[in-house]
Amino acid sequence: MDKIIVSGGVVLDGEVRISGAKNAVLPILCATLLADEPVEIANVPHLHDVRTTARLLGGLGAGIGHDQAAGIVRVDPSTVDSHLAPYELVRTMRASVLVLGPLLARHGAAEVSLPGGCAIGSRPVDLHFKALGALCVEIVVEHGFIKARAGRLRVVHVNFEMV
Repeated sequence: MDKIIVSGGVVLDGEVRISGAKNAVLPILCATLLADEPVEIANVPHLHDVRTTARLLGGLGAGIGHDQAAGIVRVDPSTVDSHLAPYELVRTMRASVLVLGPLLARHGAAEVSLPGGCAIGSRPVDLHFKALGALCVEIVVEHGFIKARAGRLRVVHVNFEMV
């Protein structure tokens, strides 16, 4: 990690570029699956999970463009043609479950590998299951995949016990 060392006796002057937060940009990238036209996201950090999420979106059929120097990612979701998020891309990221809802809304079905290949039991995806279940989504976990299907989603109010 880079660091800034400041020695006293000199007036500070200049600029420091602060990149966006990974935990903010990953859900935004996944939400681009809901768009009808290309989306440009700025101030995107150059991190492994961001690159993996971009590869995942590309694997689903989205057009992906990067301007790493400017911290910009462009996503064209109009060509998304798959509802299957392959294990090879999502096994390393807990955030991969964030494509479940958008794929379900877009295709009426979604298949996403359990994040990090975690075993059935206490999972970081329980809140997703709770919300999707309230929307009348049928969810099955089998062979390490979350398989979700829905007809017309209904509008509901979901209370989460924790943020």
